[in-house]
Amino acid sequence: MAYTTIDDPTIHFTTLLRNSIYGGSDTSYDIGFQPDWIWDKVRSTTGVNALFDSVRGVGSSGKVLYSNDSVNEATNALIKSIDSSGFTVTANSDHSSQTIVDWCWKAGGSASSNTDGSITSSVSANTTAGFSIVSYTGTGSTGTVAHGLGSVPQVVICKKRSGASYDESWYVYHVGKGNTHALSLNSTGAGEDNTFWNDTTPTSSVFTVGTDNVNRSGNLFIAYCFAEKKGYSKFGSYTGNGSSDGTYVHLGFKPSFVMVKDSSNAGYNWMMYDNKRLGYNGGSRYLIANENYAEGGSSDNLMDFTSNGFKLRIADQNINRTHTYIYMAFSESPFVTSTGIPTTAR
Repeated sequence: MAYTTIDDPTIHFTTLLRNSIYGGSDTSYDIGFQPDWIWDKVRSTTGVNALFDSVRGVGSSGKVLYSNDSVNEATNALIKSIDSSGFTVTANSDHSSQTIVDWCWKAGGSASSNTDGSITSSVSANTTAGFSIVSYTGTGSTGTVAHGLGSVPQVVICKKRSGASYDESWYVYHVGKGNTHALSLNSTGAGEDNTFWNDTTPTSSVFTVGTDNVNRSGNLFIAYCFAEKKGYSKFGSYTGNGSSDGTYVHLGFKPSFVMVKDSSNAGYNWMMYDNKRLGYNGGSRYLIANENYAEGGSSDNLMDFTSNGFKLRIADQNINRTHTYIYMAFSESPFVTSTGIPTTAR
């Protein structure tokens, strides 16, 4: 079996570091692919985690959701356009005099109607990289929603976009927690036992939703779905050891992005590291998906990115106590390409 089918992960996911352009001119950024999902976070000061995508739309009437909040989507013109090889930022909607990170994923461009599930969905899918964006309207009755991946998703991140307040949290299905639980992306909870997924594991064509929260009748929902691809992405769990000689997690690739969450104890954050900021190997910087905090960290090393995984370097409560953690990881380069070329460690 080949080591990977994706020799160049950077045409499916990348991290962009930029300076804000408030008061200047609209600015386009070339990242080498169309980023159908853009996660924007100011680094140098407090500011929301702003999530945009091509399915909900961008531009003057573009829609945004905030991973650190439970509110419905709002209109926001920050992303002026999503382009064939990048995106354009609207100057007067940008932050003022700050440093910013944008995590960018490629889906499948324009969404298409999909009736494979009992609930019709609108799907933009990148089957090569195992990522899709799914929009659907809740029915209030247990049903299935097509994700378009053609393989089983290990992670589904779901958010109610519209309707009365009720409970608008982000709900996450993660293979490391199982189909009887949902974690909340906007909170520090360890995951509640519930029937949001109707205690049913996703299949290669659909994921199942229960009668509430991820399927409230008449409300709009968005879901970001991820299927594991060898050498490019991995979604799993590990047990920390509470030591500076921390747990090593084998991925089969050199990571470019890792998000970690304690799934056995409440009170801990969704921690995000990447290969562009000083978030690894000697100068640790992190951002938090469920908070609006500025970039944190110190000269202490928290996590090493290696040629085939990541190694924890601190007895930190958010990533390496004697707890169980789930993670999402994406590749900078596979450990070995499909032609047998190995990657190198830092």
